[in-house]
Amino acid sequence: MKLKIIIKGKVHGVGYRVKLINMALEYGIDKFNVFNTFIDGKQAVICLVDAPDDIIDILKKRVKTEKPEKAIVESISFEDYRYEISPIERCMQAFQMEHWGKAIPILLDMKDKQDETLKEIKEVKKIIKEESEKTRKEIKEESEKARVVLGEKIDSAKNEIAGKIELLRMDLRGYIEINLKEINSKISEIEKALRKAEIM
Repeated sequence: MKLKIIIKGKVHGVGYRVKLINMALEYGIDKFNVFNTFIDGKQAVICLVDAPDDIIDILKKRVKTEKPEKAIVESISFEDYRYEISPIERCMQAFQMEHWGKAIPILLDMKDKQDETLKEIKEVKKIIKEESEKTRKEIKEESEKARVVLGEKIDSAKNEIAGKIELLRMDLRGYIEINLKEINSKISEIEKALRKAEIM
């Protein structure tokens, strides 16, 4: 039996054809075609089936009760069909080609955007490299300046310490000299006292 199924409503872009093709494959239907069209300005899906009567009856029941989640069905009608129906493979190939036709421009657009992104990444890398070189130079210059300033401070501190050591040495020498004089004086007194003691 040959059957034409007409489904009207919001039925495009919701997976209706995939659902119907899967039903046909489930029942091993060889002669099958499904396509989107417009009838009186409204979306429609036309499905052509050539299968045994019992399979056609099952298919009619399922088409009445099952639909894609986002589809809004206004009407479903069934008519006898008298023309030749192509093999299901041709329907699947046409469906696949239609989707490749939609996918290729998207993929090309994605490739262009990817190329632009890669260009931008290259530019950003270049800027980062330039900035890091600049920062490296600045850090080197600043560390060189800091090294010079630190060297000067160290030299100044060394000179200051050397001066203080010299002053300390002079103070110590003076202190030792005074103490030596006192010690010598006391030794002289002791010697005198010892001589007096010997005389007596």
